[in-house]
Amino acid sequence: MKRNEKPVVLIVDAQGGGLGRQLIAGIRKEPEDVKILAVGTNTAAAAAMLKAGADEAATGENSVLVASRKADVIIGPVGMVIADSMLGEITPAMAQAVAQADAVRIMIPFNSCDNYIAGVADFNTARLIQDALGQLKKILSNWD
Repeated sequence: MKRNEKPVVLIVDAQGGGLGRQLIAGIRKEPEDVKILAVGTNTAAAAAMLKAGADEAATGENSVLVASRKADVIIGPVGMVIADSMLGEITPAMAQAVAQADAVRIMIPFNSCDNYIAGVADFNTARLIQDALGQLKKILSNWD
């Protein structure tokens, strides 16, 4: 894992950015000293995440490629590593950049966009977000 001065957490989201907004709000509730980069696949998603407290936000394919190289931790729906997912908003290059990034990935499983993830049918979004935030907290507690 990279060791930036302070951890760089990249949140990737699509459509309206609701998941990213909730993740960022949850991170900001804790006194963690992290830099949050938010990349939305569209302007609505990026704006929602910026409003929630991201330090920086951008949109589009190249932003995902660049931010993935800078991130220590990447959080988003599991679709962020599946080409053409999220109603086609995730390009093959985006999926590859996230999947190959030298970062820890915290992927939130959603059964949508023609992808079914066995074993998570009964989990609600709030529970999945809390689990993701808990995992991030564990990672940050070991940050040197």
